[in-house]
Amino acid sequence: MTENDDTTDWYSGDNATFGDRLTAARDAQGLSQTELARKLGVKLKTIQGWENDTSEPRANKLQMVAGLLNVSIRWLLTGEGEGVSEPATPEEIAAGAQDILRDLQQMRTQMTQLATRMGKAEKRLRLILREAL
Repeated sequence: MTENDDTTDWYSGDNATFGDRLTAARDAQGLSQTELARKLGVKLKTIQGWENDTSEPRANKLQMVAGLLNVSIRWLLTGEGEGVSEPATPEEIAAGAQDILRDLQQMRTQMTQLATRMGKAEKRLRLILREAL
């Protein structure tokens, strides 16, 4: 990559460490450090050491990590190959949040309309029951 290049490979060897990529892959799978440690049969301190780049997994554990986190060994080691997507930009997050907010507003409107219909149906049912008795 050149300095003029506007795009950055977020998880490349120049920008991220093994620990950074491991943390990103674990987060992408929605696992805590404790959960990953349990699945791999290692201690929590071991995972913390890997993520802090103070230690590295052996080859057999590296293979297990890649499999559990659905990334390639190559990506974990170098940032090249099959891995996780780079973090969303603030603009992408804001756009996604706006979409969710619109959906919630539509659902609230629909719920209010349904609540009104339910109230009317309940009144009609009460009238029918009173007349029947």
